[in-house]
Amino acid sequence: MKAALLPDRGVIKVIGDDARKFLHGLVTADLLGVAPGTARFCALLTPQGKIIADFFLTEAPQAEGGGFFLDIPRALAATLVEKLNLYKLRAKILIEDLSEVLGVLAAWDGKGTTKQGLSYADPRLPALGVRVMIPPHRAAAAASELGAALVSAEEYEAHRIALGVPRGGLDFAYGDAFPHEADMDQLGGVDFVKGCYVGQEVVSRIEHRGIARTRAVALRYDGARPESGAPITAGERQVGTMGSAARGRGIALIRLDRVAEAEQAALAAGGIPIRLIKPDWARFSFPGEIKAAE
Repeated sequence: MKAALLPDRGVIKVIGDDARKFLHGLVTADLLGVAPGTARFCALLTPQGKIIADFFLTEAPQAEGGGFFLDIPRALAATLVEKLNLYKLRAKILIEDLSEVLGVLAAWDGKGTTKQGLSYADPRLPALGVRVMIPPHRAAAAASELGAALVSAEEYEAHRIALGVPRGGLDFAYGDAFPHEADMDQLGGVDFVKGCYVGQEVVSRIEHRGIARTRAVALRYDGARPESGAPITAGERQVGTMGSAARGRGIALIRLDRVAEAEQAALAAGGIPIRLIKPDWARFSFPGEIKAAE
């Protein structure tokens, strides 16, 4: 088992009598069933359905003070606190950015438990393991309890990329991507029966009309790593943009309809040949239906 402290993650706490109802009415996931030890993957959207921030939400036990804790991109902590306070109105809640005292540890490739911090299984994929909200100086102790070797965050990134799971700010742009484009609908991040939330009408329309043409898609490459932001081309036509990459695997934001139209045209990222692959978890239509198990 491996574990890594993720320096790009922060934590926001939302506590108060109205906290569950407040959050449930704002985000893309159903939070009514969240309990200590469980988590939801969700996002706060603009009214136009674009992702402001995606995050994981879990609940602390009442014996430890209760409240809801959001595992978030640290760079977006101030923005998310501001947005939540904007919607707060007269709700009986307190919103606090704890990113200076709490971090996030990810552990994968094995099974283990720890009493350090708040832990939960990553709700996107079992292969992504568990996450622990913890003061950074206790990361080594938590890894030891888990029976995991403490490794670099780059090791976790390579694992995520190999699974084809996109990361905001690298594989799609916050403020510019719909949940479908970030594969949130494939990874349990959107509940289509929960009712209203900010941006819900747009997201539901994309789902029911099947009009998500752009997707974060996994890929393979040989040799040199394609640069992030490099254009993905099919022949002479641009069909997407390169995102993160490591150890022969990558993720790109792709217009799947343009790839399909290009038929057998060779794909390249900044001139480097690539091959799109479809992860086992992906249910969307895919040009050629290439399998990840190749």
